[in-house]
Amino acid sequence: MDSLRKRSKLIWIDLDNSPHVPLFVPIIKELQARGHTIVLTARDTFQVLGLADRYKLQYEKVGKHYGANKLLKILGTLWRAVQLTRVILKHKPDVSLSHGSRPLILASWIFRTPTILMFDYEHAAFLPFIKPSIGIAPESIDDSSLACTFKHGLHFYSGIKEDVYVPSFRPDSSILGHLNLRESDIIVTIRPPANEAHYHNPDSDRLFAKVVDVLGQTPGIRMVILPRNEKTQKDYIYQTWPAWCQEQRIIIPDQVIDGLNLIWHSDLVISGGGTMNREAAALGIPVYSIFRGPLGAVDKYLVQSRRLVMIETSADVESKMRLVKRPNKMDTGIGDRMALKQILTAIQEVLNNLP
Repeated sequence: MDSLRKRSKLIWIDLDNSPHVPLFVPIIKELQARGHTIVLTARDTFQVLGLADRYKLQYEKVGKHYGANKLLKILGTLWRAVQLTRVILKHKPDVSLSHGSRPLILASWIFRTPTILMFDYEHAAFLPFIKPSIGIAPESIDDSSLACTFKHGLHFYSGIKEDVYVPSFRPDSSILGHLNLRESDIIVTIRPPANEAHYHNPDSDRLFAKVVDVLGQTPGIRMVILPRNEKTQKDYIYQTWPAWCQEQRIIIPDQVIDGLNLIWHSDLVISGGGTMNREAAALGIPVYSIFRGPLGAVDKYLVQSRRLVMIETSADVESKMRLVKRPNKMDTGIGDRMALKQILTAIQEVLNNLP
């Protein structure tokens, strides 16, 4: 019994952004199956809480989003780290785990809690002078200089992080009726650029507007646009293309929906961020990126393997995109993949070395 108790650890996971929710669902399930206890915190930003509720996760809500202003983002990170220290004092986790949550890393450093940092974009800003215990990243990020960022080095996994949860996906066609879509429509799912991110390039916003203009003038196209926030992007879409919104050529869902299911029922996907592009690539759906920040190794890997097409200019919008129906067959090779097993092996290595 004592040896079992020693092997069982309390792991704190922070859901800091919307993509973290589906990523950690299978990881949490596997860790709990191994006897570990999970404490979840979630930030009230974008669709984090809605997705966590959809997956029936038990979490503590801590902090919010502070907008695009750089000073407020820094102060918000520091304040949320302070808020998260209450979680550490309350639960005393053996180890913390996140996919790039800076407040978690900072709070863990204050209390000397070992930290596991997952990431898939090497151009993201790391906290100076603070070294997580290990890093876990896709093997396409082949940068040995990053290893020194971590106390015990960098571990890699095959493919992309979306391979962790995509294999469990099962399509549900009821989403078409919910969004008032028809099988005959050419369905285009669009994710605007992350214009509040530190790596944002305004060229992405211009490409987004060009994409919507071109698609709106193309017969048979129905766009499902997923704004990143209510106050700016959603209002901008309604104000810029009011007629198309009224005619439902542009559809903005009124509640959190299953993003993978929407992608699967789309004929193509266009996104100014990373996760939706990669989810489409993992599902085998035609996908086009209007991201104009520094291109990460994962996206380069997807471009080289012809699973992602970059839209870099206004001319590319009209010349590169294929606006056609695709065969809706579940033959995408999304079966069991190694990514989840390799990530769990890396996590378990840290747990095994804890006292």
